[in-house]
Amino acid sequence: MKTLLEMGAKVDVDAKDDEGRTLLSRAAGNGREAVVKLLLATGKGDVDAKDDDGRMPLSRAAGNGREAVVKLLLATGKVDVDAKDNGGGTPLSWAVRNRHEAVVKLLLATGKVDVDAKDNNGRTPLSWAVRNRHVAVVKLLRSAK
Repeated sequence: MKTLLEMGAKVDVDAKDDEGRTLLSRAAGNGREAVVKLLLATGKGDVDAKDDDGRMPLSRAAGNGREAVVKLLLATGKVDVDAKDNGGGTPLSWAVRNRHEAVVKLLLATGKVDVDAKDNNGRTPLSWAVRNRHVAVVKLLRSAK
């Protein structure tokens, strides 16, 4: 990737695969920090590009516990930290439901997330934390209110 970008190769960073995911979405979800840095450094590409499930790179990274990538995406100041996917899930709800406490802390620290956001089934991040018996995250969410 780095070589292609350095050579000035035409790389369509917003090209989507058969699931509607961009290069950034794939790299973010898989925790490929170096690739995410390279893509962000181009200044090109949509950091909020939604895939076929309505999930963005931040949501993919948060849901997979990719803390370093979440930090990179948040540092751009361009991501919608509270965007909902097709099921009503937010990056916070994905981090909570998959038990990624460090990512939950990062998202809460932005001060821009709705801790009471309901998904399409009426579940909130707090209800996911209770369901998963994740006491530390329950405490974090309650103190964020």
